Amino acid sequence: MAIIKPISDLRNKSSEISKLVHESHEPVYITKNGEGDMVLLSIKEYRKMLLEKEMMMKLAVAEQEYANGEKGKDADEVIKKLRNKYKLH
Repeated sequence: MAIIKPISDLRNKSSEISKLVHESHEPVYITKNGEGDMVLLSIKEYRKMLLEKEMMMKLAVAEQEYANGEKGKDADEVIKKLRNKYKLH
């Protein structure tokens, strides 16, 4: 279920919003004048999202290379490098 908070909570209850973001591991949607304005994520969740995106892009490239008969890279090594890059250990 989406977590939605008004921008006034961000201003007046920043510690509470920070705690919510970190404990829920979910994005918190911030509204301004009743309209969606921004999304808050913990750094950890943001890095995970970037890692997943990069892995999907690399997988698409690898699938194309495989279809073209090219030899691929070791998956464990690629994942290890990505985890280190995004500090997800």
